[in-house]
Amino acid sequence: MKRIDHLRENQWVRQCERLIGRVRHLRPVVWVPVLVVALSFYVIFVPHTFWKHVWITIKGNTPLICMLFVFCLLLLSLVWSKGQSIDAYVFALFNRHGARPRWLDRTMLLLTELGNGIVTLIIALVLYFAVNAHLAYEFVLGTLTLWLVVELMKAVIRRPRPFIYLEDVRVVGIRARGKSFPSGHTSQAFYMATMLLQYFQGNFAAALVLYVLASLVGATRMYMGMHYPRDVLAGAILGTFWGFIGVLVNAVIFQLVS
Repeated sequence: MKRIDHLRENQWVRQCERLIGRVRHLRPVVWVPVLVVALSFYVIFVPHTFWKHVWITIKGNTPLICMLFVFCLLLLSLVWSKGQSIDAYVFALFNRHGARPRWLDRTMLLLTELGNGIVTLIIALVLYFAVNAHLAYEFVLGTLTLWLVVELMKAVIRRPRPFIYLEDVRVVGIRARGKSFPSGHTSQAFYMATMLLQYFQGNFAAALVLYVLASLVGATRMYMGMHYPRDVLAGAILGTFWGFIGVLVNAVIFQLVS
């Protein structure tokens, strides 16, 4: 922990933290239109045959259809009053149950950043220079589109965060802005795990490590008081689904260029 404190005192690190903080506090009305326009241009300039191949591939993939179905069930369950009670009970177990020492709070604050877009950018740079430039491009594009989907869903569903709706919520760190469903950090963590697993070609040990880390990110969101269990579960399904879409898109691209 002394090393972490020393790192946080570094002037360059503090400047990066300020920059990240400013980006986080930008309102969706600022960056969503820019992102929509950029992605629209991307969709327009990609050949029609590409999207046709992607659609055919998705239709023939049963696990993807199942994930989409479960996600829709979670979305519909938000209108179930008993579901809110269960959500609040499970949330309290993660958020308030047991001892909460300072070192654990700091560890959770560190782990939750694995679902941050800045971490994705760092991984993409490593992939670009050390592994595969094509995979790096795919990684960034998937992250941007996933980010847009999550924020649009939050804007439409408008589920309040737990610390707004519930009493005695223990908030660790800065109170996140925006809505609660689905969890953006969790979706990003599971997306990265699924995409990176492509590079490891299904290695069981790599899959275990990647998905355990992604699950820990989801747990931190409840520990810190930012999300309900259903938010986290929806984020995990959405991120995994988006990662598999990225893998399929990658496969389609190789089919078209080969």
